[in-house]
Amino acid sequence: MPSPDPAASPAYVVEIIESIDEIDAASWDRLVPPDDPFCTHAFLSTLEASGSASAATGWMPAHILVRKKGDNTLLAAAPAYVKDHSYGEYIFDWGWAQASQRARIPYYPKVVSAVPFTPATGRRLLVGDADDKAVLEDVLLRGLRHLAQAAKAFSVHVLFCSRTEWTHGQTAADGMIGRITTQYHWHDQGYGDFEGWLASFRSRSRKEARRERRAVSDLGATIHVLRGDALTAEHWSALARFYRHTVGKKWSREYLSPSFFTDFQSTLAPIAVGLLAEVDGRWVAGALAFQRGKALFGRYWGCEPGYERLHFEICYHRPIELCLDHGWTRFEAGAQGQHKIKRGLLPVEIHSLHWLRHPGLSDAVERAVGEETEAVRAHHADLCRRGPQRRG
Repeated sequence: MPSPDPAASPAYVVEIIESIDEIDAASWDRLVPPDDPFCTHAFLSTLEASGSASAATGWMPAHILVRKKGDNTLLAAAPAYVKDHSYGEYIFDWGWAQASQRARIPYYPKVVSAVPFTPATGRRLLVGDADDKAVLEDVLLRGLRHLAQAAKAFSVHVLFCSRTEWTHGQTAADGMIGRITTQYHWHDQGYGDFEGWLASFRSRSRKEARRERRAVSDLGATIHVLRGDALTAEHWSALARFYRHTVGKKWSREYLSPSFFTDFQSTLAPIAVGLLAEVDGRWVAGALAFQRGKALFGRYWGCEPGYERLHFEICYHRPIELCLDHGWTRFEAGAQGQHKIKRGLLPVEIHSLHWLRHPGLSDAVERAVGEETEAVRAHHADLCRRGPQRRG
């Protein structure tokens, strides 16, 4: 059915704020699903306050709020940014931008609803437990379009959204283009413990996983899993060092500022999980993960030279073991990496929504996305056959 126009609705007031700190944390977090650490006020505020996501880095905050008219109650929200580039998004549209440039069609600025530098799935149209979710989603989508108009932006992108939002976003009034890409996730299927998980593997894959786990003892390392107040300034300093090392090794951008690691430790403590390897009293490898509800998300890994073999333990095997030990049912290990299949993380569809102002460019993108979707789904079927699990 056609979506209601919020401008014509007496029930809602749509507002754009230039900092997440303009809204109180409790009101915002009430709308965030319980398994999502990244859309929380604490995480988004840390990105902004640390200077990681700011106008200076090309991520100008412009969050959408929807209030109930009359009593000022916050009903819905969407994290949003006005951008003049496509870095740090992980749903790659560089090809679209280049084609647009060749055709002399402006592509930037753009409006992006996402968590900066964070390729993790979750709701982007935050509506809490409202009864009228679909109506509020429509209001937020129109709010994003209004923001694009106000910012003179040429496109709107809703990245790593839920399948429900993806489906609804395509059928709403002035529907958006739905795109599918790939990541590799782990979901608990009632394995019980890590040995139960390995029991689902074929014999050869099970032996390989155990061989990878032996790297910890082979290297004389001890793995520490730390969270909350147990993550001290020393641990955060080591995690920052590993992060910078990986950035330098891969010649990538250092999206997170030093302040992210040094100035917001108490803010991030409730959702942060540090996995650190110690050898002879020094930290030699580690990863920073985030956890909330029943989901765990691996994010930033690094190590000293000679300790690369710890990657499989710290980034895959130990996080899955933690999930099984704590009753967490989902583990996402970040973007890319077909090698994750060998560790039991299987391909899943990643959803995003896109609106492009120029009709010709929009038509071309829609055709390309349709072809891409067919190829991705066929590739998924092939990849699943390569997984380590026994086929029944």
